[in-house]
Parts: sequence; C-alpha cells; structure tokens
Amino acid sequence: MTAQELRCAATTTATAPCPDLAAPGAPVPLCTAHLALTAEWVGREFGAPDALPSACPACGARLGLRFPTGWLCAVCEWRYGDLPDGELPPPRVDVVYYIRFGDRIKIGTTANPRQRMARLWHEQLLAFEPGDRRVEAARHEQFAALRYDRTEWFATGPELERHVAEVGAGHPDPWALHARWVSEALARRV
Repeated sequence: MTAQELRCAATTTATAPCPDLAAPGAPVPLCTAHLALTAEWVGREFGAPDALPSACPACGARLGLRFPTGWLCAVCEWRYGDLPDGELPPPRVDVVYYIRFGDRIKIGTTANPRQRMARLWHEQLLAFEPGDRRVEAARHEQFAALRYDRTEWFATGPELERHVAEVGAGHPDPWALHARWVSEALARRV
C-alpha cells in the first residue's frame, strides 16, 4: 500500500475496520460503498438535487430537491405535486425594482414586474426588493441627492450602487427571486 492509498475510515461492525481502500480523491477517507451510504443518508436528511418530474407549477423551474417524502422546487421551494388553485387570482407581490439605462438608475414599484419591464426603456434589470409604494418612497428619499428633478430616475453614485448590490446580493437573477416570492405567497394561502 502506497502513502496515497488509505484504508476506509469506517467500521463494518462496532470494532472491525472496513477492509477496503478509501476512494481516490474522496474528501474523507471512505470507500465507495461507505461514500454511497453517506450520500444516501445526506439525501434523506437534507435532500438530493434532482430534476423535477415536470416543471414547477409555481415558477416553471425544472431543478428540485428530492426527499423520501417528495420533491421541493430548488428555486421557489414549492412542494411538487401541490397545485395552485386555478380559480384564485395570482397572489399580489409588490416589488421595488432597480433598472439601469445609460448612467441612470430608475427606482420604481409594481405588482406586475414582467408587464412593467416590458413597458420601460432599460438596459439592465439590476434587482428587486420586496416592497410597495412606501418602500419606494423611502428609497426616493434615501437617494434624493441623486434624483433627477421630480422623476424616478437617479444618477449613479457609490451609495446607490452599494444599496443595489446589497439588495441583489446572493441573487444574480432577480426573476428567480421574484418567482420564489410568488411561490411563497401561493403557499401561504394553501
């Protein structure tokens, strides 16, 4: 046995060590059989990434987490198999949006961001933040020094750029985040 060949660190009984070699490149010194047992246990406890049988009815994503009791959508955490009540209107999810056009940033609000974004000239959707007109008004006041007179457009500045980065931190796709909020609102009314 070479220095790189390690014995499996698991035991087969209370005292007998596993006779197999650890799998090459494994993050812990376990043989392939014990790694498979560990992966199975982790999947039961924390879910295993897996393709959903069909698109999530809440957000349309295809990636899920598989548990012994069923699947959750990996994007919006909708429990696969639950169907939104088709007779109810979609839930209202107000967002404050940040879009860029040239060297300006618009801070606005809407309950229907896809429709709103289709109507606005913009180069980039920067972020969504949960909130209604009160949150929008607070942002307008917060960045008043950068505001173009009586509009929702603001000059870019370090403070505004930092805020947008913080709002979007960890969420490179604002649409996926919005889908999650809609799914959560759907789940709250089930």
